[in-house]
Amino acid sequence: MRTFVHQLRADQLIFWRGRESAVFVFIFPVLLFVLLGTVYSGTYRGQPLADYLVPALIAYGVANTTFGGLAITLVLRREYGILKRLRATPLPPPTYMTAVVVSSLLVFVLQAVAIVVIGRLAYGAELEGDTLSLVLTFLYAAICFAAMGVGLASVIKSAEGSSAVVNVITLPMTFLSGGFGPTREFPTVLQAIADVLPLTYVIDLVVGIVYDGKTLWDQPRAIAVLGAWGLAGAFVAARRFSWEPRER
Repeated sequence: MRTFVHQLRADQLIFWRGRESAVFVFIFPVLLFVLLGTVYSGTYRGQPLADYLVPALIAYGVANTTFGGLAITLVLRREYGILKRLRATPLPPPTYMTAVVVSSLLVFVLQAVAIVVIGRLAYGAELEGDTLSLVLTFLYAAICFAAMGVGLASVIKSAEGSSAVVNVITLPMTFLSGGFGPTREFPTVLQAIADVLPLTYVIDLVVGIVYDGKTLWDQPRAIAVLGAWGLAGAFVAARRFSWEPRER
């Protein structure tokens, strides 16, 4: 346990001291929320649109932080030889990987809190519905996307291409899934694509809780699909993850 805490602390220090990662992973979703909250107006299902944007941008934060941010971190550390050197230390690989994942979860939690606070203070936004279900939904989503992030890191071959690959997946997925605003006016073909994306089911879970008075357990299909994506990511990671650089 002491080793885990020490590594978790080290990962947090590395993250917050790296300005580029802090801006891209932590600040970017918060900045997007401020921009969208300022530009968008009107209502969604009888409530101010800001009430939708708060959970939607938190959902984007799940994908950006525990999926994209984690994947980039692992690829860079692998290609720079950091993971290889860690294998030669007494630090058990499972302990290291757990600390890295938990560190990304902590960043996401702080990010979510920032969005909720800004939403309430700047736009009067409120999260309706069962609070426990919302917390469990985002925690469950973060774990599933973290598994997918490790899986994605396993198939990205170069450090230079990691950011490009992550962005070309995360941003379109968020747009199609409703992370940047409601998708009710989207063409049928785009809605069909959205139906297979994991973030869509995070948004569905949140909308069900906030707007329909449901709990997390009232939406088994969304839970199952999101879990299947997480298991798929874990499967790829188990088969393909490497501690050795691939470019050298």
